Amino acid sequence: MHCRVAILWTHGMLLLLLLFSVITTAQKKTIDFYLQQALSNSPLLKDYQNQVASNTIDSERLKASYLPQVTGNSLNSYSPVIKGYGYDNAITNGANISALVGVNKTLVGQKNLQTQFNAIQLASRGIENTSKITEQDLKRTISGQFITTYGDQQQLGYLNEVYNMLSKEEIVLKRLTERNVYRQTDYLTFLVTLQQQKIAVRQQTIQLQNDLATLNYLSGIVDTTLIELEAPPQSLSSLPSVENSIFFRQYTLDSLKLGNDRARLDYSYKPKVNVFADAGYYSSLAGIPYKNFGTSFGFGLTVPIYDGHQRKMQYRKLDIAEKTRQQYRDFFIRQHDQLVPQLMRQLESTRQLIDQIREQIRYSDGLIEVNSKLLVTGDVRIADMVIAINNYLTARNLLTQNEINRLQIINQINYWNR
Repeated sequence: MHCRVAILWTHGMLLLLLLFSVITTAQKKTIDFYLQQALSNSPLLKDYQNQVASNTIDSERLKASYLPQVTGNSLNSYSPVIKGYGYDNAITNGANISALVGVNKTLVGQKNLQTQFNAIQLASRGIENTSKITEQDLKRTISGQFITTYGDQQQLGYLNEVYNMLSKEEIVLKRLTERNVYRQTDYLTFLVTLQQQKIAVRQQTIQLQNDLATLNYLSGIVDTTLIELEAPPQSLSSLPSVENSIFFRQYTLDSLKLGNDRARLDYSYKPKVNVFADAGYYSSLAGIPYKNFGTSFGFGLTVPIYDGHQRKMQYRKLDIAEKTRQQYRDFFIRQHDQLVPQLMRQLESTRQLIDQIREQIRYSDGLIEVNSKLLVTGDVRIADMVIAINNYLTARNLLTQNEINRLQIINQINYWNR
């Protein structure tokens, strides 16, 4: 009885394991899954978010720095004169006792203050735009690796398909060889082709495992399971005009930064006014100490007069920076206008080539089908059949390569869709 229960339990566990294995292999991972994982795991994107948050704090600190600054100060000293020896009372007053609360404020115009806020805001906008470009770079990298891995999967699929076909043909050929319809050398020639295909399947499996591991590595995923990938999207995204893209926006932000830097430079040469006041106790203890409570107030004025023409030098540096920006911008526009149409032409050429390869596969497939029928009657040369199989393998390999190349070109074009 116990033995029967143990057997039933064992069979049940094996059934559960088999069911779990089937479910695991049936699950397909999409390209969106890997993109989401890569974006959420990227430390660089998180760093950009933290930089923007830090700039927000800097903006608040800047605002706080122009509020009245209140400080408490106490300075106390006593200079004794013993038997005529000691510091000169005219200098030291004998003693100095102070306990003051001071208020200090720098007066700044609203426009001047706004330029300083603009500098922080433009820096944050630049970081946000860089973050978007980084997202595009990451998506292109992950998509490219996903497409490569998907190509390995497709390649492995058709290699297995051919191997299974050859295995069935091998059984038929072996029987015909045993009946002396074909020579032993013909059978061995076919068997070598079968073994080569078996090795190709194993090699492609290893390649798929390596590329899938690379995909997981780039996405920040810890997983060694060999899973099936769903076909990636094959549609082209609509592309914005170059002036409205995030790649061009960086040059626009750089222009705004340079203009704001010029305004900040102008304001740095404006007169600066600082007002202050204090109240408390300040006494030398020489008069009537309890009456030495009081207050004071005043202002300070700083007017730039001459700095050795540094202002003009700063203007020249800004002019050089603007020329550099324009040169980079113009070069980017020329590259963009050349690259995208070039990719479109490559895509169209690849599509035409794929149609031609499919036509060749149709003929090769038909030839193999005819040879398979003739094999049963012994009316086909094994050498001719091997040549037909190799031609089919070559055509299928070309088809897979060009299909993947087409997807990679689409990925390159879609990179510019923001």
